[in-house]
Amino acid sequence: MTSPISKISSLTIGTVENVAPDEIGVLLDIDSPRNTALNTGVPTPFPRINSFVLLPNESGAVVGIVVWLGVERSAYPKRQGLKDFGLIDLPFPLRKMSVCPIGTLFSKKKTWYLERGVQSFPSVGDPVILPTRDQTIAIVTGQGTDNRVPLGTCPIAHDAPIAVDPDKLFGRHLAVLGNTGSGKSCTLASLVRSAVESAQKSIKHPETPAGAEERPKGHVNPNTRFIIFDPNGEYATCFQDLGSGCRVFQIPPITNTKAEGFTLPAWMWNSSEWAAVAQAAPRVQKPILQTALRDLRSGSCGSLDLRTKIWGRCRMVLVFLSQFEGKGTIGWPHTNNCGSQLSAFRDDIQSYKAQLKDDDPLLQPLIGLETQLNHTITANQKKDRTFHDFSDESLSAIVNLISKVLAQYQTKMHQFCSNEDSPVIFDINSLADYLEIVANQQGNNTNQFIATMIMRIKAMLGDIRMKDVITPDKIPNLSDWLNCNVGADCGSNGPVAVIDLSLVPYEILHLVVAVSSRLILESLQRYRKLNSQNLPTVLVLEEAHTFVAKCTPHGDDIPSPADMCRGIFERIAREGRKFGLGLVLSSQRPSELSETVLSQCNSFLLHRITNDRDQDLISRLVPDSARGLLRELPSLPTRHCILLGIASKVPVLVEVKRMEDGQRPESDDPDFWKVWTNEAPRPIDWAKITKDWIGSSNDAVPPQEAK
Repeated sequence: MTSPISKISSLTIGTVENVAPDEIGVLLDIDSPRNTALNTGVPTPFPRINSFVLLPNESGAVVGIVVWLGVERSAYPKRQGLKDFGLIDLPFPLRKMSVCPIGTLFSKKKTWYLERGVQSFPSVGDPVILPTRDQTIAIVTGQGTDNRVPLGTCPIAHDAPIAVDPDKLFGRHLAVLGNTGSGKSCTLASLVRSAVESAQKSIKHPETPAGAEERPKGHVNPNTRFIIFDPNGEYATCFQDLGSGCRVFQIPPITNTKAEGFTLPAWMWNSSEWAAVAQAAPRVQKPILQTALRDLRSGSCGSLDLRTKIWGRCRMVLVFLSQFEGKGTIGWPHTNNCGSQLSAFRDDIQSYKAQLKDDDPLLQPLIGLETQLNHTITANQKKDRTFHDFSDESLSAIVNLISKVLAQYQTKMHQFCSNEDSPVIFDINSLADYLEIVANQQGNNTNQFIATMIMRIKAMLGDIRMKDVITPDKIPNLSDWLNCNVGADCGSNGPVAVIDLSLVPYEILHLVVAVSSRLILESLQRYRKLNSQNLPTVLVLEEAHTFVAKCTPHGDDIPSPADMCRGIFERIAREGRKFGLGLVLSSQRPSELSETVLSQCNSFLLHRITNDRDQDLISRLVPDSARGLLRELPSLPTRHCILLGIASKVPVLVEVKRMEDGQRPESDDPDFWKVWTNEAPRPIDWAKITKDWIGSSNDAVPPQEAK
């Protein structure tokens, strides 16, 4: 039987030569392994960079990771008076290594477990031993009962399986960093897939009654929620086999048969987002924009009662008609705009009147108002649906009747209406015209200060590339939008949502991501408020350096959509954990990311990084004990990454598991040679591409060709 002392001596490979809090120098024995150690139970490569050693002490064993190997010339024999190197005492090179302490290994009931930190440092002359196979696996895996999501294997620890605790990994934010082609996209896809599959397998199914047919395992959908912002269109086909499938949203024209059209109606934007996209100056333009949004939302607030909607609609028309006071309408376009507004107002009044009870005090004033509207519109309407000029007398009669309707309300009725940021539906196309009305009401030639803002809004609303996104034909309400994008009850419509942003016009790309992220965060805030518990959700952002770039001064006080985008993700990074929203960032340029967002990430998956600025930034983010391991970043092969942070007790080299073709993102390198040699044909139809580009649906021929 082998005694503990003899077992330790058989594993000894050297002694401690010097000790510092962040590095321990080790002098290797003459007879220590030079390539492969056979005394650990299984063949173990040693010495190797990033391999582990143990330094036993009174509390357990300090775990060290090898960060440097070298040979130093010895000016004298190792043991005085003994010829260790041959027959003659001559100077001989000695092998040495530097070890970085990363934790302490303990034993409890014949089970090894690792704790962060070092309770007692070794002293000079203490032995250094090789860990056994079980000890090595305990070091890299952590042996935690909550490590439920498998990530891959550790190639330097006998291919031990590496799993992580999803609460720590996703709840404290994760950054996946690495150069192009290093495997970031595959790592993200593998991580999301592994999390969903692990949740699916761990669902506790109710017992099947006697005599009933047994339900197949996996029948119950996992209540996982991953929302992936995909700016390159890589992930659309990765998760279709998970749970109830993957919800894929794409900007029209839709090229994926399994995708739905993605919409983000402009009425969902708050006043700050409108100000960013319209470049509204903060002193004059933004207050007018806020007033217009407040009035428009109050006039069509679907969440308010009927009486409040009548008040808001009447007030909006009253403000509109105030510009014609004392003069009526003269010429185009004022006359036609006025006629269109009065016709729409009449239709709304008829709808409101039909919903009122017979004893409602609003009924008689509304009947009188409807009668006057019918008389005025009929008297001024032409056969071609245009209008004659409206006289001041006829418009004043309508204003007086509207005032009688408003007289039925309290004087502070506006306190019960929507504010400018409430996500309630209103007619987007009327915003530009209503801005002019608000400006006219304020006087002092305010119109000239908002002309450029109105022009930008009209140009955006008239852009056919944006129409299907911000002004779709079928406008969803907020509840339907959240149900599709955040997920239905119990995850019934699938565990993953992929929002393909590859065809979103760049002018609104940042705004789309910012508004979507804000709505997701605020919906989870309200979920917690009403249910007193969180709804765990993970937001995955690819190409994060595009959307969460560092703040750069741009010379004015007007925030850009990129500023809005960065601001919402900084808010998510700071506050998201409280409401169950985890953030996963993927970027090839960490040095360009917002420092606020990156500093809030508590776990990292680091792929190959060669840029010195990126390496310097990462070295400042991680603890000193892991900096030696980071030296390997420039030489990491594809699918290999370093896991460090709160999700792993020690920095671990991970080989991410390989996925099947249908499960990998579409991010392969271009096949230049196969295309050049006609092995992979690439037919070209520039006419088809041009039609898709300019939004043309006909076969129009250029003028020079028509001749």
